[in-house]
Amino acid sequence: MNAVMQLLRNHRSIRKFTDQPVDDDTVADIVSCAQAAATSSNVQATTVIRVRDVERREHLAELAGGQPYVASAAVFLVFCADLNRTRTACAQQGKTMVEGMTEHFLIATVDVALAAQNAVIAAESLGLGICYIGGLRNNPQAVSDLLELPDQVYPVFGLCLGHPDQDPQIKPRLPLDSVLMEERYRDGDDSTAQLADYDSTLREYYATRTGGQKNSSWSEEMVALVGKESRPHMQSFLHDRGLAKR
Repeated sequence: MNAVMQLLRNHRSIRKFTDQPVDDDTVADIVSCAQAAATSSNVQATTVIRVRDVERREHLAELAGGQPYVASAAVFLVFCADLNRTRTACAQQGKTMVEGMTEHFLIATVDVALAAQNAVIAAESLGLGICYIGGLRNNPQAVSDLLELPDQVYPVFGLCLGHPDQDPQIKPRLPLDSVLMEERYRDGDDSTAQLADYDSTLREYYATRTGGQKNSSWSEEMVALVGKESRPHMQSFLHDRGLAKR
């Protein structure tokens, strides 16, 4: 296993940062690495907004569900899926972009995820810590208004960057055999047993990390997540922004 592979496997979310700043050149280098990620048909549908203003950061922390590290991290970036730029390109060619296509929405969203992960690896290679903030989608319209996002642009998630002020354990992942399959999808008793084993592993991890304060398994967390409606406002929000209509 080489150093890059080890770096990838050592990923952790950091939610507590020191007061040490991250200089602008470093942020620019990190975002440049994000730009180097694979992009479908060279669409490059990622726009990154760095938020520095203290009041705006605090407002975003509230909109994201009261996550204080949004305000306290040295750097906070908002990764947006951006089809407004492609619409402008079409207009420059005297053409009209066909809006509202779900495929275009998927392309843009996947582009953002790939770019952000490049940024994360670049940041972690420099010893920085990161935390994705999907909570921005709790209030996507308010976030869009705050950042003055035009139609055809939506905030996919935020990203905290900074120097870590904690050293959490690496969270165990699903067994490789549950993820890597040969030739066809595999389901059945083996998968059930693997999930049961992983539930035990994750329960032990939480107990150790929290000193016994958290007693939960992966299956229980998935019930809490997908056993109820999750951000049902997103469909109408995307529709209103001209995205994923058909």
